[in-house]
Amino acid sequence: MARRKVRPGPLEDRSAAILRAIIEEYVATAQPVGSVALVEKYALAISPATVRNIMAELETAELLGHPHTSAGRVPTDRGYRLYVESIVDEVTLAPVEQLMIRHQFGQVEYANEQWFRLAASTLASATHAAAIATPIKPRACRVRRIDIVATAERSASLLLVLADGPVKQVLLYLDREYTAADLDQIAHGVDRVLRAKTTPEVDAVLDTLRERPGSVDDLFMQAVERVSRVMHEFDAAAVEEVFSEGLLNVMEEPEFIRSERLRRVFGVLQDRVYLGELIGRLASSDDVSVFIGSENEHVEMTDVSLVVATYGRSDRAIGVVGVIGPTRMAYPHAISTVRYVRGLMNELVDHLYA
Repeated sequence: MARRKVRPGPLEDRSAAILRAIIEEYVATAQPVGSVALVEKYALAISPATVRNIMAELETAELLGHPHTSAGRVPTDRGYRLYVESIVDEVTLAPVEQLMIRHQFGQVEYANEQWFRLAASTLASATHAAAIATPIKPRACRVRRIDIVATAERSASLLLVLADGPVKQVLLYLDREYTAADLDQIAHGVDRVLRAKTTPEVDAVLDTLRERPGSVDDLFMQAVERVSRVMHEFDAAAVEEVFSEGLLNVMEEPEFIRSERLRRVFGVLQDRVYLGELIGRLASSDDVSVFIGSENEHVEMTDVSLVVATYGRSDRAIGVVGVIGPTRMAYPHAISTVRYVRGLMNELVDHLYA
């Protein structure tokens, strides 16, 4: 059963301010927060005793936890959720950071795989967390162009360019010698009958050819069969590829001294089925989504938070960008950075469709 996001009710202003101060202090220090340190550092106009009373109320509301070995408090997933809900609409990335990130993206050509690697590395560097990015993937693939080039005496390479998607390369076996002109002619013929067709439409062409054996060259038939197979595989995969960066950033956090915990997290993030389900959950969202600790559906992800967003066009093709870190995450910066990179990726997609 899917876990639901816990959305605690609103707090009084003073309680909300103290909860925010505790979270910001804990994010910065990774140490349980005490009332005296809170009053001194954040210049609260109330006594430590009053702060302790409010902290006790926040603990009763399950917004704070109380480690047995410390007199201080730490935020719970519910506490982080209330905090995130209070800041998500107001955070923006500093103009100087926007300029730096846009400059980095400006060095890479459109429609290049480097865009997705750059998205992951930029997010990891900017947030000092781990990051992921997936290329946009069409909801249903369609043929854009087909080429065939010789690679050896008895083999050739079929290049299938998918609309709104990647270039696929598959091997064709030659039962006789073909000249470059022969291959060009066959490629042109296959391209002419399959261009702009979806997977079911390619299958219909294949069925027609099978009903008329000998109507086309064996290589022509083999090419159509390979195209059909590749398109079926592409449509069946929820996510084609995952680019990730910043594992070492997260390994430095005290929560992940035991590296096997982090390995399990990244094992899940490389699971294309999991990412496909996540993209499905995010498809209707037009902004950044945050999943905190126990809100994550996968048991291995309950120690981390995800700040993620889809980009692209929900009716045609979408991908995902985001950061992963401990629940003790600098949420304002993570949210604003993911939001900004998402906007840049949307510009890429608009350029491709234009």
